Amino acid sequence: MKKITILLTSVIAAVAAHGQNLSKDDEDFSIQLNTITTAVPFLIISPDSRAGSLGDAGAATSPDVNSFHWNTSKLSFSKEKAEFGVSYSPWLRQLVDDIHLSYLAGYTKLGSNHVVGGSLRYFSLGNITFTDNLGNVMREFAPNEFEVLGGYAFKLSDQHSIGFNGKFVYSNLTGGVNVGTQSSKPGLAGAVDLSYSYFNEDVRIGNTDATLSFGTSISNIGNKISYTDNAYRDFLPTNLRFGTALNMRFDKYNSLTATVDFNKLLVPTPPKYDSDGNITSGMDPNVGVVSGILHSFYDAPGNLIVNSDSSYSVKKNSRFGEELREINIGGGFEYWYSSTLAVRVGYFNEHPSKGARQYLTFGAGVYYSVFGIDVSYLAAFSRTNPLANTVRFSLKFKFGGAKKDATPGE
Repeated sequence: MKKITILLTSVIAAVAAHGQNLSKDDEDFSIQLNTITTAVPFLIISPDSRAGSLGDAGAATSPDVNSFHWNTSKLSFSKEKAEFGVSYSPWLRQLVDDIHLSYLAGYTKLGSNHVVGGSLRYFSLGNITFTDNLGNVMREFAPNEFEVLGGYAFKLSDQHSIGFNGKFVYSNLTGGVNVGTQSSKPGLAGAVDLSYSYFNEDVRIGNTDATLSFGTSISNIGNKISYTDNAYRDFLPTNLRFGTALNMRFDKYNSLTATVDFNKLLVPTPPKYDSDGNITSGMDPNVGVVSGILHSFYDAPGNLIVNSDSSYSVKKNSRFGEELREINIGGGFEYWYSSTLAVRVGYFNEHPSKGARQYLTFGAGVYYSVFGIDVSYLAAFSRTNPLANTVRFSLKFKFGGAKKDATPGE
């Protein structure tokens, strides 16, 4: 069983958010880690095995029941009348053995242009023993978080669609344990997602039929969240995703899809501070939600240089460079044989200064009639990576869909 104190948790979070090193004599201000931290990060964890085996890419792949997380507007192009799915992901298995993410989703078509549905995401953080500064046990608690989502997709034309989600987020990490002189409480938030998709099924590459697709979404646009009455309020993990995919159909039985996604958190980047706590580069992160989204495109502090008079200056082009480093890239390949067997491989990359998540993903899916099962495996480049050996499981049930001889991968 894990033992933890709220004070220790706060210190770790602060170090992760502001860890940095100064060097003088006109040397660079080098950052070992300058990650962007938010509340409820479980909202951006890949919930399903299919996208999880494609390097966490899903903005422009063919639609399925888990599209509410990646790009709801894709559902307008679904070949199925209705679909239901359940996914389970043991999480951080390198650190603990009782954290997991569960995900339920379903949708149905209303006519040819409208899709409605929703999802439930539940994140269990296992069992925690809270102690005071002297190590005395205060209480045991099972922290948990969940998201309830309702979604709608509308086809604008044969190739364009839009989607909207509304969601409620609940996060109970402390169970009311006192933090100093303050009592804690569950964090509550409401948020929306906006998405757009383009699908062109009439593409030809040589003699091969293909489908070209683009997708983009902005997810988790909502109020800041707090766990005490007077505490600093944290941003939700508002995320901008853009992706593209190319599905090539070689014959009736064989197809291959290549896809790639680009992601950027639309929340403020931690600035750099001097020894007195004053901001020397970057912008004040204590702003509203809309300002935070706008600032996220140009608030990176970059690399500082300490001048001979102990003043600071920013290295040329380092701010723009840091903004680019905040973009994560994930993608992969999906091969289908008929509509029965899928094999997938992917890669995800995050810059070392922004979290250093770098890993390969593998997966497979087997489908028969209305039933399908997907499994994915994450292989981290570092043995100490807490995400290493992550396995996800997903089940899908399809109703009133395409014919059995439908083109694979669509």
